[in-house]
Parts: sequence; C-alpha cells; structure tokens
Amino acid sequence: MKKLYLPLLLLVMLCFSSCVDIEEHYDFKSDGTCKVAYAFDMSRAVSVLVNLMSDSVKQTPQFSLVKDTTLNFYSAIPDSAQQKLKAEEIEMAKSSELTVNMNLKKSVMKVTLNHTAKNAADLQYYLQNVSKIALNTQISAITTTDKANKPFDARQMVGGQDYYSYDITPHKFYRIIDKAKFNAFLKKTQATFMMAKAMLIDMPYKVILRFAHPVKKINNSKAMLSADRREVTLVTSMDEVIKNPNVMNLKIDF
Repeated sequence: MKKLYLPLLLLVMLCFSSCVDIEEHYDFKSDGTCKVAYAFDMSRAVSVLVNLMSDSVKQTPQFSLVKDTTLNFYSAIPDSAQQKLKAEEIEMAKSSELTVNMNLKKSVMKVTLNHTAKNAADLQYYLQNVSKIALNTQISAITTTDKANKPFDARQMVGGQDYYSYDITPHKFYRIIDKAKFNAFLKKTQATFMMAKAMLIDMPYKVILRFAHPVKKINNSKAMLSADRREVTLVTSMDEVIKNPNVMNLKIDF
C-alpha cells in the first residue's frame, strides 16, 4: 500500500486545476503571431501535502523523482488517442510543448503548456480546442518518459479553460466566460476547492497580455493597463471568480 500511496496522492491533488497558481501569458507580435503559455504552479499545494506524508513515503523512489524537461504536446498523447484526432488537432498538438519542472523533495511542481499561433484565426482555434484535446485524450507522460508509468494526469489543468468563448481578430481579443460551463466545472471540482480551503491554499489567477500596438479600449475595470498601453494584467483568484465569474471577461481592442 505504501508504494501506491504517493502516486495516488499526486493523482488526487494534481488532476484538478483548483489547487494551483495559474498564469496565462499572451504575447502578440507585429507579424500577427501570438505566443501563448498556460503556466500551472502546484508547488505550494505540494508543500502542504508533503508535510502530511510519513517519513517512509518520503524515502520511496517515487518521492525522489526529479524532472526538468520539455516534450512535444503530441507525444504526451497515447497512440490510441492520437488516431482519433483531426488533422487540425494533430497540427496544433505537434506545434505545442509541455515543460515540466518537478522536485518533490523541494516542493516544486510546475507545468507549462506553450504554443505559438500563426495568426488570429489560429489563436482562436487553439484556445477553443486545446481544452477538448486535453480532456479527451488522457494526456500522460509529463513526469516520465515511460508511458506505462503515470504519476498523474494533466487533463484537468488545461481542461479548466473550456468554460470560455472567444472572438479574436487581428485587432481585438474578446473572451467571455460561459457561466453554464463554468458552473459545471465547479460542480465537478467542488470537493477539491473545499480541500484547498481547508488546507488554507489560496488559488491566485493571473492573465498577462502583451500587444504589439497600444490598447485602444478595454472593458474590465479590474484589469491594469501599463503606461505604454501595450500590456494588460488581470490579477484575481479562483475564489473571486467563483463569486463573480464576470471578472474574467475581457474585451480588448488594440
């Protein structure tokens, strides 16, 4: 049972996006491309749970596992699931990367999903579909090169983004939260939110958008605009989003 304890604990903790620090980064270039990064830092949650582990568990090989690697998003998808993807989904997955930094002894657990969109249409397609791929293909192997050994499942980390609708052109970025989908997400993850609160784990959420041209208009009063009007930063938390989902709505003209 002790051999199963650690992987099982990680699975319970890490398959949800409610116990992590989440950062979204968008870097819009003058040539129309956009670099997107979803960063999930689970280090604080790991630190709390590690304190609950026995010394015998901390001495297991699984606990000593250290990873600092980058792999292709497509390669993290099982072969059986790859065969079900559409051509556009395959291209999107192959042009994305997962970066993993894990060291449980130092309470470090970070995962970043990176993608460069070719244009506004490509960006909108990516944002609307990456969650579906993550949820439907059982992403694995992000902490090991052995697909048979799966310490945890990354699906829900990316899948949580599925509650947005997008309208993106070369000069606007509109994102509106779908409250029905968001409420469904909360229903599925309610137990994990309660666990996080019980452990005094807050859940910060930051969105940073950097534009090649000055922002003309933004509709979110909570979002901060830089002095050069080229960077928008929205800082909130999942607790605040639960109370007021509209805080995540962004309509930016640039």
